[in-house]
Amino acid sequence: MDHLYTGFLHLHNTLRWIILLAALVTLLKYFIGWFGQQKWDKSANILGAVFTGLMDLQLLTGIALYAFLSPITKAAFQDFGVAMKNADLRFYAVEHLVMMLVAIVLVHIGRIKSKRAQHSKTKYSVGLLFFGIAYIIILAGIPWQRVIG
Repeated sequence: MDHLYTGFLHLHNTLRWIILLAALVTLLKYFIGWFGQQKWDKSANILGAVFTGLMDLQLLTGIALYAFLSPITKAAFQDFGVAMKNADLRFYAVEHLVMMLVAIVLVHIGRIKSKRAQHSKTKYSVGLLFFGIAYIIILAGIPWQRVIG
């Protein structure tokens, strides 16, 4: 079970960097498209789909870690009241989960609304808004103390 946890954690960590890069590229494309009055094109659609798909894959690896594999969440669930008083346990048991779920919902809303919009400028602006807010939440929800430390 320990190897499975380690493998999923590595996958989750690697996907984080891929998602951050995909989000930046998508946001840049949408920003240029919006301000440059560009026509919505296939690459804008593909970037939105890739970013959304990567977020979904990250959600699946996160659920596996959260619900089944992580010793951190297992410790938190043993005594949730105590866990809420411990900043690290609270972060992984509640804060990280909530922020990332909100980010995923925003990404899906942005994807759907940008696909359904009638005009290119609206497609870019809606995607930029929802993906941009999700990106900020993703950055806030990353356990930087573990990444850097």
